[in-house]
Amino acid sequence: MAEDPLEKATRGKDVSIEWMPFELRPYPTPTLEPKGEYLQRAWRESVLPLAERFGVFMKLPEVSPQPHTHLAFEGYQYAKQYGKGNEYNHSIFSAFFQKGENIGDINVLTRLAKEIGLNQDEFRQALRERKYRESHQLALKHAYEEARITAVPTFFIGTRRLQGLHPAESLKIIIEEELSKLNSDKIPEGFSCEINGNC
Repeated sequence: MAEDPLEKATRGKDVSIEWMPFELRPYPTPTLEPKGEYLQRAWRESVLPLAERFGVFMKLPEVSPQPHTHLAFEGYQYAKQYGKGNEYNHSIFSAFFQKGENIGDINVLTRLAKEIGLNQDEFRQALRERKYRESHQLALKHAYEEARITAVPTFFIGTRRLQGLHPAESLKIIIEEELSKLNSDKIPEGFSCEINGNC
C-alpha cells in the first residue's frame, strides 16, 4: 500500500527511493497462520479497508503458515547489485499480497527474478548458498538498532521520519519541504564578494 502513494509523490522529482529490508517476524520466530483470528481480524478491520481507500488491490495470502522473508530479502540484495532492487521489491509485493504466492520458496523467488531480467541460475545459486545473508543481516541490524524501526511502513525523507501510511499529497508536501531545505543550504553558484564588501 505504501508503494503507490510514494511513487505518485515522487513522480517528476529528482529524488531516489531505496527500499530497505525489515522483518516483522525474523526466522526462527514463528510466523502467523492466515486462518488465525489475529490475521483475519487485522485484514478485515484494517488492511483491506485501507487498501480500498488507497485504491490498491490486496488479498490475504493463504500460504500457511506465512513464509519467513529472509530469502526474499537476500534476493533483494542480489537484485540491488544489478540496479533492480526496487523492481524486485515490487514483484515480491505483488506476488505475495496480490497473487498469494509463497515468497519463502526459492523456486518462486527465482521465477520472479527471471521475470524482471535477472539471471535465474545465478540468482538461485546465490540464495541456495546464502551468499547475501551477511548483507541482509547488516541491513536488518541497521533497521532495528540504528534506524530503530518498529513498524512498516516507515519512511525517511531527508531529515524527516514518518511511520505508517500517508497519502501521496502529504508525502509530496514533505518531499518538497525537504528538497527546499537542501536547496537553501547550497551556496549559489558564482557567489562572490568584492574587495569593498559588496556581495
